[in-house]
Parts: sequence; C-alpha cells; structure tokens
Amino acid sequence: MDEVVEAAQELLKRRTGAAVRLVDATDLGGGGDTVVLRVRVAENPFSLPRTLVLKQVLGGNRQLADGQIDESFRREAVSYQFCNSLSGAHRPGPELVAYDLDARLLVLSDLGDAPAMGELLARRDASEVTHSLMALAQSLGRMHSNTYGRQDDYTTLLHRTPGVDEAHPLNAQAARAADEVPSMLQDILAVAVPEDVRATAARGRELFDGGRFRAFSTADLCPDNILVNEGGVKFLDYEWGGFRDATLDISYALASFPTCLCALELSQDQVEEMVEAWRAEVVSVFPQLRDDSVLYSRLLAAMLLWLWLSTWLFLDDAGADVHVDEDAEAWLRQHELAVGRRTALRRRWSILAAFADKLGDNAVGDHARAVLGALEE
Repeated sequence: MDEVVEAAQELLKRRTGAAVRLVDATDLGGGGDTVVLRVRVAENPFSLPRTLVLKQVLGGNRQLADGQIDESFRREAVSYQFCNSLSGAHRPGPELVAYDLDARLLVLSDLGDAPAMGELLARRDASEVTHSLMALAQSLGRMHSNTYGRQDDYTTLLHRTPGVDEAHPLNAQAARAADEVPSMLQDILAVAVPEDVRATAARGRELFDGGRFRAFSTADLCPDNILVNEGGVKFLDYEWGGFRDATLDISYALASFPTCLCALELSQDQVEEMVEAWRAEVVSVFPQLRDDSVLYSRLLAAMLLWLWLSTWLFLDDAGADVHVDEDAEAWLRQHELAVGRRTALRRRWSILAAFADKLGDNAVGDHARAVLGALEE
C-alpha cells in the first residue's frame, strides 16, 4: 500500500508541479494483482478532491495464454480519458484525475461508500430489486445515448496509446464460443443444436463484430462493478471498455450477467420493464429501435450468444476445458450474488427460454429448455 501511495504522490507532483501528500490509505479490495485504495489528500495545493481512489496493476505487462500482452490497463486508461471528455452529468463513472501508463496507475475521483448494485439486487424485497434493475437499465441507456456518434474520438485516443488493439477484447471469446459451443453441448450434455438456432446465434455473433447501434460500453457489467450513490448508477472497471453495439449491454443484463458468476432469477415482467426503461433512453439516437421486431429480434440473438459464451466459460465436465482460470473464479465467487457454475447456467438458460417463448421463437425456446433439462440432470 505504501508503494502505491508513493507512486501516486509522485504522479500528482508531476501533474500539478507541487508536492501532494496522501494519507490514511484504506484498502477497497482489488483482486489478483490489482490494488485499489482510498486516500485522503492532506496537502492539496491545487484544489484536488478531499479523497481520491488509487488503482494500480502490479507485476508489469501481463502475458496472456496465447502469448499476447494483456492490454487491459491501457484500454482502461483510454476509456477513462474518453469519459473525461463528457460533461460531469453525462460521465458514467468516476473522473480520471491522473494516470501513468508505465506504472500502470490510475488516480480517480472517489464515488464514496456507495452500495454496489450486487448488494441492492441481493435484497429480498422484489419491488426494491425491480427498482434497482430499472435504474441499471436507464443508466445503461443514458451512457449509450450520450456517447453515440463519438467512436472516432475514442479511436483517436486508442491510436495515441501504443499497445492497445482496436478490436474489442470480448470479440475473440464470442467468436470461439460461437464455433465451439455446439460441439460442447453435444459432447457434455448430449444436446444437439438445430440449424435455425445456429442461424440466430450467428446473428448474435455479428453484433460483436460490428452492429449499427454503436456506443461506449464499459463491458464489465458485473453488479459488483456498479455503484449507486446520490448521483445515480455509476460504472467502474473500464478494462474492457470500448465501442460496440449497445444492445449487447442491455441483453447482458437481461441474461443475468453471463461472463460473471453473479446470477439472478429474473422474471419476464422484470425483463420487459428493463427493456422498456433502456429503450426510452436510446430511441432519440436509435429511432429504429421503436420497432419491436427490430429490437426484440436483436435482443434474442444477443442473449443466445451471451448464453453460449457463458456456457463456453463455465460448463464443466471431467476432462473438459473450462475457460476461466482458478484465480479468476476465486475472485468471481466472492461477489455478492455469486452462485455455482451450473446454478448460474441454469438460471440463464431459464431466462432465455421464457424470453424466446414470449417472442414466439419455438426453436430457441426448445433449445434453451433442452440445455436446461440436461443441466438439471
């Protein structure tokens, strides 16, 4: 902790031209090789906030399994820079005060001791949970509507930062899931995937590759990465930040956070209310989504692909290749809404089955029920 504080003091000194003293460091919990601290600004020559949050990724540039350098810190710095260009009222999360790419250090404004969305969604009162889900959907929509049309600005920042790939980091995983899950389902669960379901999944995969309703997304929308303070819903952790089709974000929430082990049992009433809350915020920039057939067909395709990705990440079997390492899973299991792998998958496939039935898509509904039945055996 002392080393992180010292590095932040030096960074702020270089930025302001005067000494800044940070005291009373409190560990906010990081995960893996990430340290996150809250500090008080004891000496404040340039009207810095009274408290700041420091985030440092230790250990240098992490090497990934495929030999590539982990770009997540640099992408996060770029994403925060982009969000700083938004007005304070439209900024989806904390303000970036300073950053150091070489030290892999961010200095952020402090959002306070606000509850995480996971804590709110874990409450027993169904009306409170629905209210929180609506707030999440509305805030996603506001983030999308306020950043639509600004992808060139984000891309310019990316190009100024060496070591960051323009392609979104989830794209490759989504592509692998689309290719590999049909055989996984057959081999592990004895569930065949019909051609019309494969066609719907292919449309979902296209959303990761492009999509015409593009806006900024933090992408890591696990409920424990979302705070709710007096300013509303605020998003944290921009390591996967970037521009992508906005329907991927709302469908991620509808599918109960598929890349995380957080999982809710969402009712269809809650799903529909979330869709409408989100749509109300984005139709001014995406007027095509006023058409139910356009919106709901995209949501179904996106949810199916998210479910395939979740299955690719978490479906376990003796000798099977599960695509989440032990350290990552240990961190995911500490989350407020965390459940076991198969429990998470069962809840998600159940939501998809009900959603497909509501839309009258018998093929996807039957597919979801077949997977659900196999997971319950």
